[in-house]
Amino acid sequence: MSIYKKIKYFLAIFLTVVYLIWRLFFTIPWHASIFTLTFAILLVSSELLSSLTAFLLIIFRLMQKRSEKNSNIPEFDLSQPVPGIDVIIVTHNEEVNLLRKTVNASKFMEYPEPNLVNIVIADDGNRSEVKALADEYQVQYITMENNTGAKAGNINNALKQLDAPLITIFDADMIPYSNFLLSSVPFFTKNFADLKNDPENTKPLGFIQTPQSFYNADIFQFNLFLQDSVVNEQDYFSRDVNVLNGANGHALFTGSNAVFLREIVDRVGLFPTDTITEDFELGTRINSEGYMSIATDVPVSSGITPVDMKSVIKQRVRWARGVIQSCKNMHIFTNPKITFLNRIILINTWLYWWSFARRLIFIIAPILYALFHVQVVYADFWLLMVLWAPGYLLLHSVLGDTSTNIRNERWGEIQETFFAPYIFIPVIMETIGLRATKFKVTDKNVSFSWKDKLYTIPYLILWVLILISIISFNYGKWGSEILYGSVITFWLLMHFINLSFCVFISMKRNINRKSERFMRKTTGKIKLGSEWVPFKTRDVSDAGFSMELSDNHSKYLLQPGQRVEGTLDHKEYKIHFKSSVMRVNDQGSIPWYGLSTEIDQTEDLNHYLELIYDGQNKFVAGEQDNWITTLDELNLNIILHLKAFERSFMKKFIKNNINIEE
Repeated sequence: MSIYKKIKYFLAIFLTVVYLIWRLFFTIPWHASIFTLTFAILLVSSELLSSLTAFLLIIFRLMQKRSEKNSNIPEFDLSQPVPGIDVIIVTHNEEVNLLRKTVNASKFMEYPEPNLVNIVIADDGNRSEVKALADEYQVQYITMENNTGAKAGNINNALKQLDAPLITIFDADMIPYSNFLLSSVPFFTKNFADLKNDPENTKPLGFIQTPQSFYNADIFQFNLFLQDSVVNEQDYFSRDVNVLNGANGHALFTGSNAVFLREIVDRVGLFPTDTITEDFELGTRINSEGYMSIATDVPVSSGITPVDMKSVIKQRVRWARGVIQSCKNMHIFTNPKITFLNRIILINTWLYWWSFARRLIFIIAPILYALFHVQVVYADFWLLMVLWAPGYLLLHSVLGDTSTNIRNERWGEIQETFFAPYIFIPVIMETIGLRATKFKVTDKNVSFSWKDKLYTIPYLILWVLILISIISFNYGKWGSEILYGSVITFWLLMHFINLSFCVFISMKRNINRKSERFMRKTTGKIKLGSEWVPFKTRDVSDAGFSMELSDNHSKYLLQPGQRVEGTLDHKEYKIHFKSSVMRVNDQGSIPWYGLSTEIDQTEDLNHYLELIYDGQNKFVAGEQDNWITTLDELNLNIILHLKAFERSFMKKFIKNNINIEE
């Protein structure tokens, strides 16, 4: 790192610390009313904690660059013994068609010794249709009755009947790519060799966490029409923050697609059942026993993420409550077995779930001053500009320098604002001992109802209050009055933009496709008359695929409803299918067609599913498009929602006119 950057980073932290000291000792209204004083203390505490988490992020990024550990996948050393591995697919009540994709993909995973891979379906529902699926794919089926330990109990029941030296866990919807084992197990074989050659300077490896990746657009991407420019919200932790944790040997386990050393899982007492986030607590227990953990940043599996408000909010509330529970169980502040660095990571994780309460405090503070003249910060404007503005601007510049192409700070604020109204109360309740004990599996089936509209209410209330505050606070001001009030106006405008996004996110967007499209390029042939005509695919999905005929055969023009049959190439295999032409697009130089698929043979279907799901969905952004600003994204949503309103209005207008004429 250059001297310039080091000076810049030091100055950012130094100036922010100077500002915080001033805030803490010279701006709190000690003689104000109880309400004002309480809120003032909450506000300054929120600023302190926000700055602390920013400092930790900067320090961890600097440490990552120095660290010898990294997430680069080692070569599979075939001179070492190849370890056996139990692949456990955990299912509760998921649909068999969803589970089939994961089981099928597991069978396609590559490994130097395929006979050492034991695939297991752990079904705590004792369902005959899941047993039939296991028989169809010739994988092990383990069931249980009267499960009182939820997901953890189901996994523990399976582990008692398994004995491979490595285990990997998949949720029912988390579909592994064919290179999953080749991208994770080599970390262990390398660690085994290092422990043998240099045991004094090598820590044993407890687990590898691969990213939680998703093949459909999440609620932010989908409802904001930004699936091709904004990254899935969960990628920031999986592919960025957790990689930083892993660079220091303390990655967190996030529930699926991780590979574990079996002996350490046994040593810590298997998966904990006294928390609703058994994943987070298991990883912490493993680290506290002196085993390191690493997180990789390249997805080698992908699942489906919920896009309806009810499911998303319930999922995050469960995570929030569970982490608070597990932090209590592990005594993260006092446990002598937790190292200093690991303690910092765990405390930072605990603080993350308090960021939503902080976000609400930041929103409410300028409203109190603008609308109700409640002054929670006593400060001279010019002194504030001297002590706050330089540190604020420099710190955010540094955070921009050290950020990755996954998420910028602005989007972090929007996402915090979105979850804040629904998470801060559960976090407080869990902290004071009002526990949630029931594990609720997130429903991956999209289901909308009129109740979803109720989730918009908190955002609308805050949005209206902010808008009134902006108008009321600035109405009638001129010249120096506007200048002196600019800090309040600045924060009001920032929150107004964030809340505008939240309103748009909470507005349901219709889902027109029954299955996700994947950008897969392969070849095939269809039979037209007596001739087999070659084609290449544009995209594929469960329901069918789109394709273009080869240049030499573009003279053929298929018709909607036309029946065709053919083959698709998947590696060395020919997938046989029958189709109906569902769509014809002949506007370009080369026409393309949308075909439905009918696949009769099981082996053909298995290869077709693998063709679809073996790899990331390129239709969903993997990197943030930094050329598109937040204001561009907001403007896009305003225009699209106005157009949608116009279409809806015109449909009703035309319908009413027809009814009147009749």
